[in-house]
Amino acid sequence: MYIIKVKGKAKIPDYIQLRDENFVLIAYFRADRPLKNIDRYGLEGKEDALASVIEGLEFGKLQKLDI
Repeated sequence: MYIIKVKGKAKIPDYIQLRDENFVLIAYFRADRPLKNIDRYGLEGKEDALASVIEGLEFGKLQKLDI
């Protein structure tokens, strides 16, 4: 799974994208909102680790998600 942080403009907030191994979009959520329904993506119980990864992400850089 891959993760990327997308910079918002003006009134559009920053977003996080989760993509599978084929780079197909599987999740798209606001960076400033609590993570909801994370179990849909196989990340249940890893909310704290994912939140720390999101904090350290640079905008526009695709990164392999290993948590």
